[in-house]
Amino acid sequence: MERRHFIKQAGAAVALAGVGGGVLAACSPPASNQENSQTSETQEKPVTMQNNEVITHYVLFWLNDGLSEQEISDFAGFFEELKTIPNIKSLHYGRAAATHPREVVDNSFTYNLLVFFDSMDEINVYETHPIHLGAIEKYSKFWNKVVVHDSVLKQAVV
Repeated sequence: MERRHFIKQAGAAVALAGVGGGVLAACSPPASNQENSQTSETQEKPVTMQNNEVITHYVLFWLNDGLSEQEISDFAGFFEELKTIPNIKSLHYGRAAATHPREVVDNSFTYNLLVFFDSMDEINVYETHPIHLGAIEKYSKFWNKVVVHDSVLKQAVV
């Protein structure tokens, strides 16, 4: 209990000094009704993160050789169509970065796509959605290879 009292006092002093509420929030244990009923420090379990699952759909595209830079840029229309599909949490796409060459780095792809969903049901809808299927039909002539990685990730929310 003395530690909790010290942390609260220190946090208040930091806030009064003008450092800001972010530091105070990071230093203070979460307030709850359970906290008020605890009688010893050994029962305390400070919570600093909450884990949630998020479904990721990560796709690499290798576009055909011989495309003009304009055709490669126009391929981004594929992603712009996909982002109109309902229930997408977020959608990001881009070209391969010119990072330093290393044995573990593969920048041979032209574009990548990263889409987040809240559930498996949502990605299942996305996979068979008419907008998705139509965009594939319209733009598949531009690629010669596609690799898909779907994952269930733990998302740390601070």
